[in-house]
Amino acid sequence: AAALVSRRAVLSERAVVVAGSRDEALSGLGALARGESHFGVVTGGSLGGAVSGRKVLVFPGQGSPWVGMGRELLECSEVFAARVGECAVALERWVDWSLVDVLRGDCPVEFFEREDVRQPASFAVMVGLAAVWESVGVVADAVVGHSGGEVAAACVSGALSLEDAVRVVAVRSQVISGVLSGRGGMASVGLSEEEAVARLQQWDGRVEIGAVNSPSSVVISGDTEALGQVLDALAAE
Repeated sequence: AAALVSRRAVLSERAVVVAGSRDEALSGLGALARGESHFGVVTGGSLGGAVSGRKVLVFPGQGSPWVGMGRELLECSEVFAARVGECAVALERWVDWSLVDVLRGDCPVEFFEREDVRQPASFAVMVGLAAVWESVGVVADAVVGHSGGEVAAACVSGALSLEDAVRVVAVRSQVISGVLSGRGGMASVGLSEEEAVARLQQWDGRVEIGAVNSPSSVVISGDTEALGQVLDALAAE
């Protein structure tokens, strides 16, 4: 990493191959050389000095939160702890559980599997991290978010007050958990939109594209049984 930053030419075109094995690395490099999309390849270009000094905070969607994911920051960062505390106060009127206990991991593991717990907890971590960055001088010129991250982005930008943002996250997650849960399924797959459309023809009307996350990643959604069949078919390939 040091050599890349200090000794190599700073070229405008960039690519990263994410791989867990030699075969995956070769597969990704081969796809990159052929100009094909690949789940493990990320490409991009540098804009040089055109936007020098400007910063953007990107807030993710559901992601993969885990029990105790805020424990260390709550202990070592006063800024993070204070902002999470504000989130906890705003959340109290909407839930009957403790946000701080969840982020410290002082709750049963199965409790954290609830969508109406995971989503508010993720929101609080994102907003808390933004406050930490700001406290050390990293102030965003722009923000962008995906799914639940849109609410965090709106809050950090000032478009939503903390109280309104917490209300959106809490009520939305409760609707998902209490009304929508169990009525279907979703899965992220490493396919382009065009590739996914072609693969899903056999399950037309039962499984469809729910979201396009990137040029090489989509979310498919639909009937639980049919979704399982699609995933089995993709795994067999």
